[in-house]
Amino acid sequence: MYPRPLLNGVSEEYRPGSKEDFDRLYRTAYPRVFRTLSAILPEPEAAEDCTQDAFVQAFQAWSRWKPDAPAEAWVHRIAVNRAISYRRSQKLRSVGEILRRLGKPATTADPDHSDLLAALRSLPPKLAAAIVLRHYHGYNNREIAAALGVSERTIGTRLRQAGERLRSRLQPDFSLEPTRAFTSDAHE
Repeated sequence: MYPRPLLNGVSEEYRPGSKEDFDRLYRTAYPRVFRTLSAILPEPEAAEDCTQDAFVQAFQAWSRWKPDAPAEAWVHRIAVNRAISYRRSQKLRSVGEILRRLGKPATTADPDHSDLLAALRSLPPKLAAAIVLRHYHGYNNREIAAALGVSERTIGTRLRQAGERLRSRLQPDFSLEPTRAFTSDAHE
């Protein structure tokens, strides 16, 4: 088990199948899960629906939950998978996606990627989930891996890829290459 102390000295130890423990998990984790999905999905209503669906699914499986990973990470995994499914279904329904699949050129995307939320939403859901869980919720790689059901190494790769993509969207002129203050011609 991964007991994780919460605020006010309440421990995050849960018993599978306990309604009281699930109620406590719901009250504790719901805001964080909702904020995670709000960063992944384009509309707050979709984030709310997916969060509620995730908790319904978690409640139905609560008696089968194994406490080998944190309960909140388990719910995050369910919620992120639900958000990924939602985004896939929305893509398939959009007229622009259908036209693109038929071979017609897609309309150009909004070029304004200066807003962090817009940049996060432009990432693939798996990359966005990793970066939100790390930098917004403060999870470590092990907790993110448990939440998303992948290896810690995969999380490291996703975080690196998400960082690179966000950096390119938010700071297109950013470079790690050294710049010269003066050209060599200026001194001659």
